[in-house]
Amino acid sequence: MKVDGQCHCGAIRYEAEVDPDTIGICHCTDCQTLTGSAFRANVPARAEHFRLLQGSPRRYVKTADSGKQRVHAFCENCGSPVYSCAVSDPATYSLRVGGLNQRHELGNPARQIWTSRRLTWCCDLASVPETDGQP
Repeated sequence: MKVDGQCHCGAIRYEAEVDPDTIGICHCTDCQTLTGSAFRANVPARAEHFRLLQGSPRRYVKTADSGKQRVHAFCENCGSPVYSCAVSDPATYSLRVGGLNQRHELGNPARQIWTSRRLTWCCDLASVPETDGQP
């Protein structure tokens, strides 16, 4: 599936080909901190099918407890996360689902990782009162 996206301010724009049924959710504490939320939703794009159309994201290299390093790319203007990838010669880019214009057309998540770090309330929201818009 062809997708395109951008950061919140529009300084960075990109396009990619993704399999819409490969969304993953990560509950690790790094993803919680980097998103300021309960988890991060990602969809992989092979390197040959990912292309920056405008702008150049700022890159931050995170070293995990395991010693493995990963690049996290974001807009230096608005701070929107764009993707993560291997430090050198990435085979895939892990695109942030929230930045994709076609996010509502993607399939349901195919997997969740780091569920031992999942916030206890994040997947049981049916009983939480809701409003269709800002109250």
